[in-house]
Amino acid sequence: MALSASIYICVSSSIKSVIFAKHFGYRRIHALLRRDGVEVNHQRVYRLYREANLAVCRRKPRKGVAVPRESLTLPLRRNEVWSMDFVMDALGNGRRIKILTIVDDCTKEAIDLATDLGISGEYVTQILDQAAMFRGYPSAIRTDQGPEFTGKALDQWAYARGVQLKLIQPGTPTQNAYIESFNGKFRDECLNEHWFQSLAHARTVIRVWKQDYNEPRPHSMLKYQTPAETAEQLRHKDSTKTYLAVVLRRDAGLSLVLEPGSRQADTTPLLCSLRRLYSLRAHRPSPPWALRER
Repeated sequence: MALSASIYICVSSSIKSVIFAKHFGYRRIHALLRRDGVEVNHQRVYRLYREANLAVCRRKPRKGVAVPRESLTLPLRRNEVWSMDFVMDALGNGRRIKILTIVDDCTKEAIDLATDLGISGEYVTQILDQAAMFRGYPSAIRTDQGPEFTGKALDQWAYARGVQLKLIQPGTPTQNAYIESFNGKFRDECLNEHWFQSLAHARTVIRVWKQDYNEPRPHSMLKYQTPAETAEQLRHKDSTKTYLAVVLRRDAGLSLVLEPGSRQADTTPLLCSLRRLYSLRAHRPSPPWALRER
């Protein structure tokens, strides 16, 4: 009994010294004890290991949200779909920084590159509200299933503003390829080329790179136009495009209904052309497109 007690104490002390030094399981501890010359059965090591509450708890994998797979299509209008993701980097002192990248999938504009030491889901909603003050809210936002994007803060924000959240499937970054491509350019051309001395220095450098990316830098998917030029063309097209509803009254009378935001000066030549056309064809049936009475 004395010999068994001495072995028990020796093995227990050896197990505790090993487990406190490194986070090992009982099989690895048994191998280390045998290597040190302690003749002990692995079952005894396991029993002492459990009695001392030294079991290593395995971290359970985080369950993702079950979403259907969607094909990645190129939007035709600005503010139709935005993409968001996070990029990690570090300051010169080793402190980690987090960068929220937001891109318009149609115009390839870098909407915002928010840089901070930490960004929560509530912080993400504030950044989106700030961006929407100047360009409006998007119809949809595509993100991965990070905790900042699947939390209550962003979900409630999207529901209140009528924005659809498009979550990609877990472990499939290719389903959010537009933002992944942007992140690669951002890291190669900016993050890997600078040594950030402080958070303020990082924000300044990233702001300058964002302006260079949006304005002077041509993009191959935009036929080598800059994102700013493409956005301006689409903005001008949206502002000058008129949503007309022409009704045929009596013989050839036409009335024009303008939607809010359209300009009367831009629609006058088109209205005159329509009147001339349908005054000559008054005997013909109604035009094939939708008609609406005033």
